[in-house]
Amino acid sequence: MEFDQSGVNALMEITSRPDLVFVRGQGSWLEDHNGKRYLDFMQGWAVNSLGHCPPQIVEAINRQASRLINPSPAFYNQPSMDLAKRITGASCFDRVFFANSGAEANEGAIKLARKWGRLHRNGAYKIITFDHSFHGRTLATMSASGKPGWDTIYAPQVDGFPKADLNDLDSVRALVDDKTVAVMLEPVQGEGGVIPASPEFMQALRKLTSDLGLLLIVDEVQTGMGRTGKLFAYEHSGIVPDIMTLAKGIGGGVPLAALCAREEVSCFEHGDQGGTYNGNPLTTAVGIAVFDAVTAPGFLDAVNARGDQLSRGLLALSQKWGMKGERGVGLLRALKMDRTDGARIVETARDWNPEGMLLNSPRPDLLRFMPALNVTADEIDLMLARLDEVIAKLRG
Repeated sequence: MEFDQSGVNALMEITSRPDLVFVRGQGSWLEDHNGKRYLDFMQGWAVNSLGHCPPQIVEAINRQASRLINPSPAFYNQPSMDLAKRITGASCFDRVFFANSGAEANEGAIKLARKWGRLHRNGAYKIITFDHSFHGRTLATMSASGKPGWDTIYAPQVDGFPKADLNDLDSVRALVDDKTVAVMLEPVQGEGGVIPASPEFMQALRKLTSDLGLLLIVDEVQTGMGRTGKLFAYEHSGIVPDIMTLAKGIGGGVPLAALCAREEVSCFEHGDQGGTYNGNPLTTAVGIAVFDAVTAPGFLDAVNARGDQLSRGLLALSQKWGMKGERGVGLLRALKMDRTDGARIVETARDWNPEGMLLNSPRPDLLRFMPALNVTADEIDLMLARLDEVIAKLRG
């Protein structure tokens, strides 16, 4: 199969891409247009929670597509209600609004908090977020994000998102004023470099926000649905947030997201929030398949076992090559390197023959690992051995 340059030319240029086209996938493996296979430890940036083309999702799509795809969100459909009941039954939340992406869910969380502030805090609208955070690519969620350089790309930004330092409660407290309505954070900053918020910080932040009458919003777009070894990452801290967002893993590869809130915070009125595709039966049927797989007996135990295996393997590589260790939770992990050659490692691993490997370097001195939650022990061992070979080639 020849590389389709005319097809490339028809696409809007938004990022640098290698000259390969993926044509099929299964589990932890992808295949390109030349028949070359790749061990995938990115999985669409933690999207494919069950790997590529898992049978549960294929079956759910085929079954639901033959029945009903989208009757309009002006009407109820059973898959959306069934998935909402699963989420509320397994969490501290009472209401769910389904969306199509993490950015859209986070945009909804921002709207909901501001609406609540208008009703209950004299029009308070500011939401404290954190440096190096990532909440999406809409104008509001980019403004909420603490990603360096994003304050100028589409300036002026949306007002009302002062930035604190993760795991520093005093930095949060210093930003609170009479216009503050909420604090919003990722339990593990993924794009920022896999930086966990400590359980102690999460607990102190919950107490601070409760004492001050502020909302606590957890962005679990990357951490939710089993990625950290618990169904939701906030559970590691034993806290009760007011609002949570989900995406990525909940759809297992299809565009599905969720805005979840406790009853006393669910203050949207008719017409405040919506979306043509939101909560459609096709994607929520997939969400049910993913949810049932992740919550099956023993599944999260396996995630934790594979996370421990990956952690130990990365630490051994770090010690062998004089790097700076590893960090993360569950199957969201990072290798902290001693050099800024992350991009070269990613490229060399991808171009390796006869089989390539897909890794991610969100920062020049860091590699991020987001395998399928059902990745096998053998696949982790293979990735670690291959990564060792790649590093040896570049540094040996």
